[in-house]
Amino acid sequence: MKYIDSHVHMSSRTTDDYEAMASEGVVAVVEPAFWLGQPRTNIGSFLDYFSSLVGWERFRASQFGIQHYCAIGLDSKESNNEKLADEVMELIPRFACKEGVVAIGEIGFDDMSQSEEKYYIQQLLLAKEYELPVIVHTPHRNKKQGTIRSMDICADYGLDPKMVIIDHNNEETVKEVLDRGYWTGFTLYPKTKMGNERMVAIVEEYGSERIIINSSADWGVSDPLAVPKTASLMKKRGISEKQIHETCYQNALDIYLKSGQISENDWNKANKRDQSQLFSGNSVLRGQEPIIQ
Repeated sequence: MKYIDSHVHMSSRTTDDYEAMASEGVVAVVEPAFWLGQPRTNIGSFLDYFSSLVGWERFRASQFGIQHYCAIGLDSKESNNEKLADEVMELIPRFACKEGVVAIGEIGFDDMSQSEEKYYIQQLLLAKEYELPVIVHTPHRNKKQGTIRSMDICADYGLDPKMVIIDHNNEETVKEVLDRGYWTGFTLYPKTKMGNERMVAIVEEYGSERIIINSSADWGVSDPLAVPKTASLMKKRGISEKQIHETCYQNALDIYLKSGQISENDWNKANKRDQSQLFSGNSVLRGQEPIIQ
């Protein structure tokens, strides 16, 4: 079975992770723009980071047989530095139309501040202008309130729910997000957010329509194999292959297809490695023999 990890921060991961993911059937990843774990202090940091998402990281993934796509956006935590946030908002359009950019994101709320709402709205309008899907980060605190507010704002500004992934859901939010017609993302962390067992229970209760499973693996405690592991558990629990395929592959493909920047042909025809290639003179091999298929 093939998998798409629709929300994973591979810039924070190692080449071992890419190899393990490829061996478990992950054919494509989507990397939303994220924060560093500490605040960025100048616009040059964002410029280099966005450039790496559409450049080096895309190349690095290809060296291990995985197609890499990204989303560009101003993270909610960094929306609270308004002076820098204004500069980032001028930078985002420069990257929104680049090859491999499949969404605006991840954007939304963290502390539910006025600044976060201001830049969330601006980026929703930008996504409408560029006809791109949106990845919405719902807050870890006040989860239900933040999720409802995120959807209300989307409705207020005319966002089509079919173009929006409301991510980081749990048992408290899933029904309302599905009822309102949004794609419903679930992040599977080993100890927090959603675990594999809880995710299986949600699919058993709600089915697979518009439900998307991702790892959101980053620089913290997280698991880049969360998608294939959950698929394996679903199979053991008797969930149909159709529902596994939809939650772990097809639903993610369907929403990101709307960007015009992703296609199954990308990995069906181009999944052979050529590690003799270089990017700006750099190789991922560090002197090892290249794999050429």
